[in-house]
Amino acid sequence: MSGARSVAAGLAAEEAVARHYAARGAEVIARRWRGPRGEIDLIAAEEGGYVFVEVKQAPDHATAMAHLTAPQIGRILSTALAFLATRPEGQAAEMRFDLATVDGQGRVALLAGAFSADDAPAGWAG
Repeated sequence: MSGARSVAAGLAAEEAVARHYAARGAEVIARRWRGPRGEIDLIAAEEGGYVFVEVKQAPDHATAMAHLTAPQIGRILSTALAFLATRPEGQAAEMRFDLATVDGQGRVALLAGAFSADDAPAGWAG
């Protein structure tokens, strides 16, 4: 897949996932939020807390899931902490980290609570 097509597919996947969360009653409050250590694809407010969503797109859900790496989890966790630093409730806020996959047919699958700080790579300092 060319670079431009890959970017377009990624944006379309993020949009599909955002619609999926909205249909579940969540409010998507940020897309591609950038912090000092990286980016979070989607941030949603749901049931009094925040959901940090990593979106992966591939021909099938298993391949998409396999694209999430330990170093990436560390960057997402650090970036989530940076986001929480901008909120009134700070790191005391309820939070969850989800993995959303989108297959080649545009079907969305969610793995709620896909990872946590326990899954961070060795040496992760938050």
